[in-house]
Amino acid sequence: MVPAFSFRPWLLLLLCWLLATTTGLGQVGTLTGSVRDSLTQAPLELASLFLANTTYGASTNDKGQFSLPNVPVGQYDLIISYLGYKLYKRTIMVKPGPQTLALLLSPAAQQLGEVVVRPNPNREADYQKFAKSFLGATSFSQQCRIRNPKDVYVEYDVDKNELTATSPTFVQIDNAALGYRMKYYGLHFTQNFKQRYMTFYGWPVFEELKPRNERQARRWATNRQQAYHGSLSHFLHSVYTGQVTPEGFLVQKMRVVPNPRFPRADSLAQALRKARHNAPFSAADQDSLARWNKVPRAFSMLYTAPRPLDSLRRAQPDSGRVWLRFRDYLQVTYLRESPDVAYPASKPISAQAAAALPPTGQISTLILLNQEVEIQKNGQLYNPLAVFMDGYWGFEKMGEFLPLDYMPPTPAR
Repeated sequence: MVPAFSFRPWLLLLLCWLLATTTGLGQVGTLTGSVRDSLTQAPLELASLFLANTTYGASTNDKGQFSLPNVPVGQYDLIISYLGYKLYKRTIMVKPGPQTLALLLSPAAQQLGEVVVRPNPNREADYQKFAKSFLGATSFSQQCRIRNPKDVYVEYDVDKNELTATSPTFVQIDNAALGYRMKYYGLHFTQNFKQRYMTFYGWPVFEELKPRNERQARRWATNRQQAYHGSLSHFLHSVYTGQVTPEGFLVQKMRVVPNPRFPRADSLAQALRKARHNAPFSAADQDSLARWNKVPRAFSMLYTAPRPLDSLRRAQPDSGRVWLRFRDYLQVTYLRESPDVAYPASKPISAQAAAALPPTGQISTLILLNQEVEIQKNGQLYNPLAVFMDGYWGFEKMGEFLPLDYMPPTPAR
C-alpha cells in the first residue's frame, strides 16, 4: 500500500443521466398506443415521445397514435413532450411482443392562451461557465455545441456561490465528434463552487446525424468505439461478464483518509474572507489564501495488488444476475488508451506512489454509495445514482455520451 494521490473533492462529480436499463439483449418488443389530454381526452397530434437515453423516439399522428417497433426488452424512462403540457415521465418495462399504452398528459399551470414572457436572466459569463462544465473539456466535448442557448436559464447565487441552470423545453446539443444530436429534456444543473461539487440530470434522446460522406461516417464509427472503450459502461459490462482483465482494466483498492492539516487551513481561509468581507484582498492575503487552498482535504491510499473478480461483484450463476459490490473505493485504470490530451492529470505526491502507477492509462475512481447495485447485461446500473465517479470518468461528459442502444462492433476472430 502506498499513498497515491491527494484527494481533490472538486473532481468528485455526480453525473445523473437517469438511465434506462435493458435486460434482454436480442429480445425486442413493440410499443403502440395513444397520447391524449387528461381533461378533455382529445388526441394530441405531433407530441414527441421517446425512451430516455436511446435513439428510440416517435411523434403522434393526427389521432394521437404512435408506434415504437423493435425496442430491446427492459426497463426505460418513457418521456413525452408537448407544448402547453407538463413533461410526462413514466418508467415502463418493455416485454417481448406487442404492448399497448394509453397515455394522458396534464396541461401546464398556464394555458396556451396565457403566454407569460420570462426574461432570460443569463449573464454571458455565467452561461459560459455552465456550458464549459456541462459539455466538458475533452477533445470530443470541444466539438459539441448547444444550439438553443436562449432556452437555457442560468442563475448565480452569490450567497451560496452556486451556479444553477434549467430549461423549460430542452437543451439541443450537436456532437460533431460522434455524429449525434441530443435533446436533453428536464435539465437540472447545479455547480457549487464553495463545496466543490457538480450535479446534473435529465432525460436525453439521441438522433443520428447524417454524414456528409463515407469518410465522415467511418470517423464517427471510430470515435464512438473510442468513447465506449474504457468508459464506465464498458467497465461494468466487463464486471458482468467476468472479463475485467481481458478487457484491459486494472482494478485496485483505494482508501481515503482525512488530512489532519485541512481543518485548520480551511478555518483560517474562512476567517480571512469573513474579516475582509467586501474589502479587497492585499497581496499578502492572496498569498495566504492560495497557500491554504492548496491543502488537500484528504489523501488517498492505494493498494497496488489487482483486485480479484469476486471482490468486485456478487453473482447468481443460475439466474444470470450480477451486482456490483466492493468495500472502500476502487481505482480503475483502462490500460489500452492514453488519457485525452486535454486531461489535467493528477500528480503523485511521492516517487514511491509514481512507481506504483501504470505508465499510461485512463485512471478513474469509483465509489459505491449503497451496499450493492445490480448490473445489467449492457453495462448499465438499475440505480445509476448508487455510484460516484471521480478522475477520468468524471472528466468525460457530453463529448463521450453514447445512447444505451449503442453496441460496439464485435471483434473479428
